[in-house]
Amino acid sequence: MIINTVLNLFFPKVCYGCHAVLSDNEQDICTVCRDELPVTNYHFTKSSVIHEIFYGRLQLQSATALFKFHKKGIVQQLLHNLKYRGHEIIGTILGAWLGSELSGLADYKCIDIVIPVPLHKSKLKQRGYNQMAAFGTEIAKALSAEYIDNVLVKTSATKTQVFKSRNSRWNSIRHTFSINNANLIHNKHILIVDDIITTGATIESCVNVLNTNAQNLKISVATIALA
Repeated sequence: MIINTVLNLFFPKVCYGCHAVLSDNEQDICTVCRDELPVTNYHFTKSSVIHEIFYGRLQLQSATALFKFHKKGIVQQLLHNLKYRGHEIIGTILGAWLGSELSGLADYKCIDIVIPVPLHKSKLKQRGYNQMAAFGTEIAKALSAEYIDNVLVKTSATKTQVFKSRNSRWNSIRHTFSINNANLIHNKHILIVDDIITTGATIESCVNVLNTNAQNLKISVATIALA
């Protein structure tokens, strides 16, 4: 206890959302940020917002996002810390949060497999981890589903999609995914997890390649945020 107190004095733990120093009863994300996080509650209300993004493009069983994304907001800071600053614990926290909520809902209790949107091997080597691994693992655990990261593969590296239009995103990413071990997912209900939905091009590409290479799939989507 004394050692922890001394360490906190010289190396204080700060909130991943706002960088404020955490109090003794706070962990990872401060109380203020937790209260201000823009939760969607889409999975509770069965909102069609995400389905409408993919209207005419994909048939999804269920779709949700934990938060709404606002530029320069808390969620953007959390995603930045998760993706670029090595704070994988954020994925664990948010995966456990969303997994706990989904586990009580009939639409998600039938999920068989959780699959993360993959990183290209070059980016995985550079970053050292897939930011969706901890998030997806926690959701799979909550749903008593299997977490599988060796089926969906990113075969070519793409530059950031942030400033691209929907058509540009789709053209740059449509042929960047492939499938290994398709036999593992035949006749399964799959939950694809990703960090954020913007135009939906990444999710669309993943779903298309899954449906093309595996039989009789049901596919749902869960992300940390929706832009």
